[in-house]
Amino acid sequence: MSRYRNFGLFLALAAIWGSAFVAISAGLEYLPPVLFAALRYDIAGLVMLAYAAYAVDDWYPRRRGEWGLVAVGATLLIAAYHVFLFVGQQNTTAAAAAIVVSLSPVLTTGFARVLVPADALSPLGVGGLLVGLVGVGVIAQPDPSNLLTADVIATFLVFCAAAAFALGSVLTRRIDASLPIETMEAWSMLGGAVLMHGVSLALREPFEPSVWTHPEAIGALGYLALVASALGFLLYFDLLERLGAVEINMVSYVAPVFAALIGWLYLGEVIDVTTAVGFGFIAVGFVLVKRDALRKEFSHLRRRPSEE
Repeated sequence: MSRYRNFGLFLALAAIWGSAFVAISAGLEYLPPVLFAALRYDIAGLVMLAYAAYAVDDWYPRRRGEWGLVAVGATLLIAAYHVFLFVGQQNTTAAAAAIVVSLSPVLTTGFARVLVPADALSPLGVGGLLVGLVGVGVIAQPDPSNLLTADVIATFLVFCAAAAFALGSVLTRRIDASLPIETMEAWSMLGGAVLMHGVSLALREPFEPSVWTHPEAIGALGYLALVASALGFLLYFDLLERLGAVEINMVSYVAPVFAALIGWLYLGEVIDVTTAVGFGFIAVGFVLVKRDALRKEFSHLRRRPSEE
């Protein structure tokens, strides 16, 4: 039963995170992007902090290295990632955004190799990284005579979100600090929310209190904060421990399928051929970059006794 439970939770996480892109598109009709992201993590951060206080002993950072870990998480994994994503998604579909974000595991490997020169990418790995970037280019469809169209800029901003998350993932692994993941996520969410409120104020984003009279705005914010963030990360922690990093990375390639389906059903978004082709390039890039880890993982699965 454990195997089926893991598979069910994996699909649930992919559906939750895929549908989150649809909720972002829906909420952006009512809320300014950076404030929307900040409010999401005001709520999610408090929920995660309450969970950390309940679940672990070290529910707040104590040492300098632990606060450094939180600072990187707040700046890159939460603030930079969501500012770029929410601003960029104003002019792209939920499915396209989810597909570009799925480049994160490939970029994570690239950043890891750059920051650890002794562990450089092989020529095939470099090829995989380039193939993934080609996929982003296919989705953006840049016109050399006019590279500043809304669609191209939006795709570039979402790409910056994926890059920020990938860099943050690498840097947090390199910091010598032992902090429970629940604690790190909770304080990173709260710190990221504070940073995003600052960015929102600096941008002088307009806000109409009447937005709270729209059930769709409240529903999108609640879904993102409580389901996609709080529940989604709890599922992620559970699956990461059960499946390992390689298998859980695959959720990035299932989530866009749910984003496309739910975006079509709820927002009437249609995924075009070029977006689908771009997704294919990114998926191939992932396989080339992660080929050794995938080979080991599949070999391990073949040797693992069947579970009933």
